[in-house]
Amino acid sequence: MPTDAAALPILDDLRPRTVTDQVYEALYQRVINLTLPPGARLSEAEVAAQMGVSRQPVRDAFFRLSQLGFIQIRPQRATVVTQISAEAIRQAHFIRLALETACLREAVRLLTPQDHDALAELIRRQDAAIRADDRSGFHALDDQFHHDICAASGLEFVWTLVKDNKGHMDRARYLSLSYNARNAMEEHKIILAALRERDEEKAVAAIGLHLSRIHETLARLRAEQPEMLGL
Repeated sequence: MPTDAAALPILDDLRPRTVTDQVYEALYQRVINLTLPPGARLSEAEVAAQMGVSRQPVRDAFFRLSQLGFIQIRPQRATVVTQISAEAIRQAHFIRLALETACLREAVRLLTPQDHDALAELIRRQDAAIRADDRSGFHALDDQFHHDICAASGLEFVWTLVKDNKGHMDRARYLSLSYNARNAMEEHKIILAALRERDEEKAVAAIGLHLSRIHETLARLRAEQPEMLGL
């Protein structure tokens, strides 16, 4: 069965991560950034051949992806990438909002002027990524902005929990970056301003607005690209 998993890397077994981890991470990133869009087919044998590994770590990586709802394994038929789950996005939004709101309350008190300046530099780089139409770069810088707020607050574990739960949300966000990246950046500026002012309620309101934009994204995707979305 042919596969749509184009241009997968040859793996370096000497790295500390297991081979299964490396296969999983390579496929996970391609599902998240829609290189492997909903409906794309995956062949265990062809992924193994492309990545220069045996079939067992690929089988294990497929299982991990299926447990997260990103692929559907169908015995004797093609394994396919699932549609973006609207319910999983709603759950991820709830988790992110609760955790990042709590984190912002701490960040207002704890972040230093140097931390604020580092976040401002990330926003400057986000603007450059938007101007270059570098969606992948913008997405990474967006994540770094949120991560760095958690880390500077001494709450990096919060970002780990968020990251573990936001994959389906990220798939929808990638689809929206062509029209939504600048909105996200402007909202980052509002969050940063609240942090500089040490205004807790303004920071909480800003993160709530920022994260809740995903509902507008879902509505637009359902109207314009309904084939991408599942229940």
